[in-house]
Amino acid sequence: QVQLVESGGGLVQTGGSLRLSCAASGSIFSINTMAWYRQAPGKQRELVASISSTGSASYAESLRGRFAISRDSGKTTAYLQMNSLKPEDTAVYYCYAIVNIRNYWGQGTQVTVSS
Repeated sequence: QVQLVESGGGLVQTGGSLRLSCAASGSIFSINTMAWYRQAPGKQRELVASISSTGSASYAESLRGRFAISRDSGKTTAYLQMNSLKPEDTAVYYCYAIVNIRNYWGQGTQVTVSS
């Protein structure tokens, strides 16, 4: 079994920063793309950022410059550094990964930005 466990969410004031982590564990033979999605109340889940196994990153255009995705050297942990947070960034943030050629999701971590 493969699990994705997110951490690092919480409550932060406007302009603050948070760093989310997503650790993949279990019987991992290959791990490809890792990504962060978010879902705000009443809205569809949207892609925030993704990073390939070679470290190539892509971002939602509206978030480029404030958010940064990275992976550890073992490539099983992904991070999302979020800076200059705004109330509209409030959402549940989900980790996604392609592990052993299958799609996996984390349970989500709440990020709340107060005005």
